[in-house]
Amino acid sequence: MSDVLEVSGLATGYGEISVVRDISLGVGAGSVTVVLGRNGAGKTTTLRAIAGLNPSPRGSVRLDGADISRLSPAQRAARGIAFVQEGKRVFKARTVEENLVVGAYCRHVGRRKAALRAVEVYERFPILGERRRMAAGGLSGGQQQMLAIGQALMSEPKVLLLDEPSGGLAPTIVADVLQVVDDLRASGLAILLVEQAVDFSLRLAQRVVMVNLGRTVYTGLASDPGLDAAIHAAYFSADDTEAAGFDRDDRH
Repeated sequence: MSDVLEVSGLATGYGEISVVRDISLGVGAGSVTVVLGRNGAGKTTTLRAIAGLNPSPRGSVRLDGADISRLSPAQRAARGIAFVQEGKRVFKARTVEENLVVGAYCRHVGRRKAALRAVEVYERFPILGERRRMAAGGLSGGQQQMLAIGQALMSEPKVLLLDEPSGGLAPTIVADVLQVVDDLRASGLAILLVEQAVDFSLRLAQRVVMVNLGRTVYTGLASDPGLDAAIHAAYFSADDTEAAGFDRDDRH
């Protein structure tokens, strides 16, 4: 079965600054692909490009086999791409429920259907249901992260892009958030995860993509015996893909 999300030869950046030069990866339904690499390797920029927030002069992004590379962020969201950005980005002055309703807008659903989706989010995150009338800014960091994920789920996505969901959270809360990610995977969602908590993310992932200097330098299963060496090379090598010890075409 083909992947729900397929990214091939992706290149992007900011203005004239090239950050991502050649990224390829795939995510299947009911699975987690984790993207690992040092700070500045291009991980977040890759997610932004997949979501359509950064233009991509080269490469392709395919969703269920259809090329969405030239679609706007709103069009990609309507097709089934949901992006939870780093930093618990919720509308802090709005209530929990208002934040969730915003998440349904990209699919242009009616108020009644949005209310039903909100109930599903509350069932997954009971604490949000208890605090639905509270301003999001009054939630704890972990609860705000759950709200950000819940907001993304309101659009009933096919693919969930998660950028550093554990960022700034206490270790015990990190475990809770990553358990949520695993539960979503088990429900059939395709998840592309960027995460600095390497040990935690490897427990969740079926596939691992290592990036260095904006390029994919290793792709393999989380169970591959060569993964430890790939991680060490990507995090501690000072040079690019050749120095990391991997051929750029060695993708399996």
